[in-house]
Amino acid sequence: MIEDRTRRLLDARLARDQATERLPSIAAGLARDGELVWTGGRGRTEGRTPDANTQYRAGSITKTFVAVTVLRLRDAGQLSLSDPLGDHLSLTEIGGSVQVAQLTIGQLISHSGGLRAETAGPWWERTPGTSLPDLAAASLGSEAARFRPGRRFHYSNVGFALLGAVVAAKRGKPWHEVVADEILAPLHMTRTTTRPRRPYARGYAVHPYADVLLAEPEHDAEAMAPAGQLWTTVTDLSGFAKFLAGDDAGIIGADTLAEMREPIVIADGTGEGWTQAYGLGLQLWNSSSGTRYYGHTGSMPGFQAMLRITDAPGADTVIMACNSTTGFSGSLSRDLLAVLAEQEPYLPAEWQPAQVEAGLLEVLGSWFWGPAAHTLKLSGDELELCREGADGHGMRFRRDGQGWRGVDSYMAGEPLKIVAGPDGRAQALDLGSFIFTRTPYDPDADVPGGVEPTGWHAPLQA
Repeated sequence: MIEDRTRRLLDARLARDQATERLPSIAAGLARDGELVWTGGRGRTEGRTPDANTQYRAGSITKTFVAVTVLRLRDAGQLSLSDPLGDHLSLTEIGGSVQVAQLTIGQLISHSGGLRAETAGPWWERTPGTSLPDLAAASLGSEAARFRPGRRFHYSNVGFALLGAVVAAKRGKPWHEVVADEILAPLHMTRTTTRPRRPYARGYAVHPYADVLLAEPEHDAEAMAPAGQLWTTVTDLSGFAKFLAGDDAGIIGADTLAEMREPIVIADGTGEGWTQAYGLGLQLWNSSSGTRYYGHTGSMPGFQAMLRITDAPGADTVIMACNSTTGFSGSLSRDLLAVLAEQEPYLPAEWQPAQVEAGLLEVLGSWFWGPAAHTLKLSGDELELCREGADGHGMRFRRDGQGWRGVDSYMAGEPLKIVAGPDGRAQALDLGSFIFTRTPYDPDADVPGGVEPTGWHAPLQA
């Protein structure tokens, strides 16, 4: 747990936002290493201060739940992210649009398909929902495309409605039952539902020029529900955050969780120093300090919500929900995380000596790619190959079923092979046809193109 001074600072920051942003109520929490270390509530819901078990609408955080069910189908071999949508939904179900049918599952889950953002007709978030055939007939015709598939990020609520339909078609039951069975039950998220259950906050709009409220509508969005139907609590979202940070609970594997957190498309309009991107069902944020976060925001009439996880040891997490259409300030999540980081510095696990497999120690140390010096070191279960004098980390490799394989940077997915010499000792590293040797251009190694037999020499005379 955290110190009383930290708790007071967090309570004060939450209170300031509730007052200055005129929020009818707000509930928030911070988690570290998957456990809630602080929760707070301000304002009133049903005559009481909200707490970590008060339900609020999650809005588009729903999309991350849907994405997990899609990836479970992928991991089970029931679909591929490169599959066209039409392989899993009929043209009748998607309005007869061949163009929409050709969008891939991966494009829809990453908002890179170029599909329209919203439905045609009245704003779906404030009007009763319709069936999938009715949605398709109205919104998935010749005007459904906004951009060429794969060209750019374009957020699409309609796209996640279609993904929910895919999940339902593959599992043979409604998408929300799949979410309940495959995610909520294993994570013991007993207060996450598709419609509100007491205690819950009612959604309001706050008048811009007076301190009065207007109740916002709430309904079943039906076909559009996978885009934002869920209601949840701070406590439940802390469990979901723990899962997303790596405690997979047998739902999906660590590799799939890591894949969700990889940026697929840049979301802030530029490719230079991006600050926002989208992965597979997850929003990604890149701060000016270099810290990366992942999670999702949610917005529905009368509500805003935020789940934001620090991509660093401890996985410091902020969870917030309020019942105001205009919502909390843009800095609140960052400020709460900053108080936790500054007042309660994260203590890394103690260093412990490790067992190293036989023969691996002799591979570590100095290697040369041509004349460029590198160092190969072992850290935990990873090999890292760093160029001497370079900033940042080097190329990292982990074991898979066939040997060492790159996990990031240029050599991601490429094999690292240890080449033995005549004496059986490591003579070279073969990294995707790049040969590293113990000395610059070792003449005894199989260097591509061979090595000049006269060896290193002074400049040749003209």
